[in-house]
Amino acid sequence: MTSTLTLAEALAAGTVVLDGGMSNQLESAGHDLSDELWSARLLAEQPEAVTEAHLAYFRAGADVAITASYQATFEGFAQHGIARERAAELMTLSVESAREAARRARVPRPLWVAASAGPYGAMLADGSEYRGRYGLSVDELERFHRPRLEVLAAAGPDVLALETVPDADEAAALLRAVRGLGVPAWLTYSVAGDRTRAGQPLEEAFALAAEADEVIAVGVNCCAPQDVDGAAATAARVTGKPVVVYPNSGETWDAGARAWTGSSTFTVGQVKAWQQAGARLIGGCCRVGPKAISDIAGFSD
Repeated sequence: MTSTLTLAEALAAGTVVLDGGMSNQLESAGHDLSDELWSARLLAEQPEAVTEAHLAYFRAGADVAITASYQATFEGFAQHGIARERAAELMTLSVESAREAARRARVPRPLWVAASAGPYGAMLADGSEYRGRYGLSVDELERFHRPRLEVLAAAGPDVLALETVPDADEAAALLRAVRGLGVPAWLTYSVAGDRTRAGQPLEEAFALAAEADEVIAVGVNCCAPQDVDGAAATAARVTGKPVVVYPNSGETWDAGARAWTGSSTFTVGQVKAWQQAGARLIGGCCRVGPKAISDIAGFSD
């Protein structure tokens, strides 16, 4: 069911479970995500598949669904011949699909929808989302992000997920872009050790969100599980806000080969340490599926 309880209120009360990776759930159902639009392509071609993926996570125990809009941008859709008006419709559909899954789930607990906004590098689809440093100014990045954030906010999500941000400069742009939209946000960096992917110290990166009233949680996603503990503790100490964490499985993405390498290191046993470090919103990102989310939900009860 949807909830009159806000996500911020729920985070103040205890742990909230996020979903897992959208792409791996769609691929496990037999869908090809090999082009630059990734899961956003299915919003245009097979939206029911997106709803079913959300539903699998809700039924596994997730309280929050992250929409399939990570790679949905006006510029990215235009490169595939999708006009601006249709692109806005697809972004709106990403929120509606998650809402529909929440209705179909028919579970007694509250459910929320987070509208995903990935970094500029996600639109480029060349791996630069894991590097940052695009050569754009904060003003230019704000102009890129604001129009789609306006569309996503108007679709009525519970929160905007500013996620997989590799660079503190882009975080600054995103924090400016969400002002006045009337929808709360969380901010998560993609990190390597104690730094952003662009190399900035996490203390400095998280500090950007400390005074942002729109931001209800700060943390990390799309990183190795072993990087979560330290980052979560730093986010909690620097911002005083609830911490959100949803790492990858521990495998490594090879942007050139467009394939995952290595072995999974994600285990539910890590969740307690994340909670002790301040994490209240916990789930998984790439290669983390419904079984792992079910385990997290059981552990967090």
